[in-house]
Amino acid sequence: MPSGPEGLVDHPAFRIELERARSLLFAHPGRWRILYHYDGDGIASASCAVRALQRLGFPAQATALLAVERPRMVELLAATSTPVMVVDTGASWLDLFAAHPHPVIVLDHHQYPGAPSPPPLPDTVAFVDPLDWGVDGMNEMCASTLTWLFTVFLDARNWDNAPYGVSGAIADRQHVGGFKGLNARLVEEARERMFLTKAVGPPLLGGSLEESIALSVDPYLTGLSGRAVESRAFLTALGLDPQRPPNGLEPPEMRRLVEAVSNRMVRQGVRPEFVAALHEDGLFVPSLGLRAEELANLQNATGRIGAPGVGVALALGDPAALAQARDAERTWRQGVLNGLERIEKGGVYSLRALQWFESPDGSLAGTQAGLAMNYLLDSRRPVFVFTSARDGLKVSARGTTWLVGQGLDLATVCRTAAGRVGGEGGGHRVASGATIPPERREEFLTIADDLVGHQLPALATEVAS
Repeated sequence: MPSGPEGLVDHPAFRIELERARSLLFAHPGRWRILYHYDGDGIASASCAVRALQRLGFPAQATALLAVERPRMVELLAATSTPVMVVDTGASWLDLFAAHPHPVIVLDHHQYPGAPSPPPLPDTVAFVDPLDWGVDGMNEMCASTLTWLFTVFLDARNWDNAPYGVSGAIADRQHVGGFKGLNARLVEEARERMFLTKAVGPPLLGGSLEESIALSVDPYLTGLSGRAVESRAFLTALGLDPQRPPNGLEPPEMRRLVEAVSNRMVRQGVRPEFVAALHEDGLFVPSLGLRAEELANLQNATGRIGAPGVGVALALGDPAALAQARDAERTWRQGVLNGLERIEKGGVYSLRALQWFESPDGSLAGTQAGLAMNYLLDSRRPVFVFTSARDGLKVSARGTTWLVGQGLDLATVCRTAAGRVGGEGGGHRVASGATIPPERREEFLTIADDLVGHQLPALATEVAS
């Protein structure tokens, strides 16, 4: 029989932090404002939180944040006269929450200065971060699985937040190589409770096999993605009808297609772990009739095109939200595809220890960088992408878990380099971001290149030679 959430982690901070947050919430019934990051993980986290608050009868107002935006957080807190729940962001702004005159609950999985020892906080602030329990927020628990877990602490009926807990983890790429650690235990329990079931084979999204290949961004297939004629010829050579629905393949046909795509990825120079991901089974959400990967794409897309509220509405059962999310996903996918095609054709700039490019697509730049890192670029060096915004130059940095294993820590790089040029940054070792003054980009790059070079000395020397 599945167990309750209290026994999932042995570390004492696990129960202490979650119980403190639960007590603070129950002590303040009424309206709460939820502040969340606009990406797939943040939207899924907000979905879990709003659903749980509605179940309690607490009204909720959800507001998205776009990036590392301390001034925006200051502005929102000043305009909020109710308790606040902050999900998938906020770990670097604990000082702001300590000064807020109303209760604040922070549910975040990002690194913060001094981790895993949070600073002293007033009784009005509850800070929950899996780093404090010895759980890696980069690959063992994301914000949505953390928020899902917190909602289960509130009420066991919230195990039905499983679809959104998992979709956020997929959006944060924590499913690659299989779910790990606390994520895996949560997924296992959700399957025991039948909120999730096994989905055989890789997700093939699109109305036809031709669309699945020609519009594929994950994986991005050089010479096929973005190219309908070439994709049609590729499928025909495999003896597959390009106009056939992708969910109609027989097992031998699926194996033939997966093997052919895998071989292309190997020739493309894709790292083995991303090739292996193509052979992994996924998860299906019976209550929605969707694969979890598709739900992740739908919610992530709504945020990336500037409509994160649609992603949250989807989780609340809004009948119009699904169609809007599908439209958003098509727009998002085409934007990502255009960016990856630009990189495939035009390349990127290279320094000793890192590579970088510019993107005109502000909300898509991080996704473009992450997928380019996985499928197109030199896997020995992380990539940084720059986009212009009203409050400064946005930076998204992406690596791989393999690079992290070699010593890469992009959270430290972004926080340090941005701080030295009058900006701010942070995130995870494998994926991080910053906001800097536009005129100081070259200085930022020089500092970041030096920092990455010191973290990856052997690889930097290999690249330079």
